[in-house]
Amino acid sequence: MITQNQVRDLIGSEVVDSTEQKVGKVGQIFLDDQTGTPEWATVNTGLFGSSESFVPLAEADVRGDKLRVPYTKDQVKDAPNVNADDGGHLDQSEERNLYQHYGLDYSEQRSDSGLPDSGTDRTSDREVTDTARGAGHDTSGANTDEAMTRSEEQLHAGTETVTAGKARLRKWVETEEQNVSVPVKKEKARLETEPITDANRDSALDGPAITEEEHEVTLTEERPVVAKETVPVERVKLTKDSKQHDEQVSEEVRKERIEAEGDVDGTPGRTQR
Repeated sequence: MITQNQVRDLIGSEVVDSTEQKVGKVGQIFLDDQTGTPEWATVNTGLFGSSESFVPLAEADVRGDKLRVPYTKDQVKDAPNVNADDGGHLDQSEERNLYQHYGLDYSEQRSDSGLPDSGTDRTSDREVTDTARGAGHDTSGANTDEAMTRSEEQLHAGTETVTAGKARLRKWVETEEQNVSVPVKKEKARLETEPITDANRDSALDGPAITEEEHEVTLTEERPVVAKETVPVERVKLTKDSKQHDEQVSEEVRKERIEAEGDVDGTPGRTQR
């Protein structure tokens, strides 16, 4: 059973039929004059909610943010066209036609409520009071409060680290010609003569007087010799340096705007924020 405390949340909520098919949105709620119980709801159907049909709430229930009625979508859309008077009431004949359309017994419904069968005191009152809706109400969806929230997207810029390139060390062998000057010595024979003196006379007269003989001297020379050895000469490594600079980035952001129409702060026209 729908209670009066649920009326505020029902305004603008989605209505589904017995097969969970969308019918439309709740436009108005009518209360019983005697008990204050929600009795009828109008459902905005058709293109852009251009039509409004009445549906009884006696066997309806709320499921999440939807109002479920035990009737088909076509049954709701084909309900008799009823216009409430300026006081927000349905007269007895209109109410009877609606009950008959939905297959409900009008007299039984009235007896169940504990009211006399004459129905003179039984009417439905549209709940448009401050208790149910507040000083203002939402016309495009479920009723919330008296304020509208304006939101906007804000741009937050940061950085991310991505791979920009690679650097590596590679070692290979090259052969080059090097010239080194090496001093070398070479012996050569040189002929010398010396006179016979008392100092060398004995050596000169040693041996036969007249002979044939040969005397040989060994000559030597130095030749360059090359030897190679591998020695470490330096170490090479890769390091990273960071340089900072500014880059301009741009992105589209959305902002909600709220425009007030009509007489705002005593000034007719439009006010935008």
